[in-house]
Amino acid sequence: MEEEQPQQVSSTWPPPPPFWRDFTPENLARIDELRKQEAERQGIEDASKVRLEGLPRELRNLQPPLEPADGVWRVFGDTYRLNDELPRLEESNIRRLFPNPEERDRDGKHFDRALILKRLAKSLLLNFLELVGLLAINPEAAEEKTNDIRDLFINFHHLINEYRPHQARESLISMMQAQLDRTRGETNAIRDAKDKAERIMEGLGSLKVEDDLISTLTTPSKKEFWAPEDETWASVVEDI
Repeated sequence: MEEEQPQQVSSTWPPPPPFWRDFTPENLARIDELRKQEAERQGIEDASKVRLEGLPRELRNLQPPLEPADGVWRVFGDTYRLNDELPRLEESNIRRLFPNPEERDRDGKHFDRALILKRLAKSLLLNFLELVGLLAINPEAAEEKTNDIRDLFINFHHLINEYRPHQARESLISMMQAQLDRTRGETNAIRDAKDKAERIMEGLGSLKVEDDLISTLTTPSKKEFWAPEDETWASVVEDI
């Protein structure tokens, strides 16, 4: 009887997967060598794009899996999709209070989300006042009005979520523009420092020093040069 596999419990921070033990230097070197051999056999320049078949058990986890065929995968207990679409209200059995995406802009009029949101906000206030009145007169009849308010809130939130792709694009544009402005600012600062250094070097190169001043500073004077010999002859004369 095969041993029962331990039940995997999904949590916010699950433990590392058990196959991390397979990522040893020896196994990595082995699979790299196998990829190079297979790339040479198939005539592929980039060995990282080669997919190996029939790998031993200790090397199977070192090869990334294929993309899910249905576009759905699970990570940390949550389900993700390659094509991340906003779920339709009908899938959650929620009454839709604004036109479907397929029914919009058919009559030539632009679908104004801001106008629909204003109408939903006014409907929320009106239904809330009606709910307060029902709770004061007949609390048992307030369930239907509560469901209406729930549908209004969900439709309001769903319509706001339709702005998410636009918000993501605008956020990306703003982030890239900030990076571009920062890079341009750094480039301009470097150019200014370069121009300043060139001006300083040109100013130093334009200075003219007189030849006699150079010779005076670099060559000892004749008097100083013959001074030791003069002292020697003077002492000889005194001795004579």
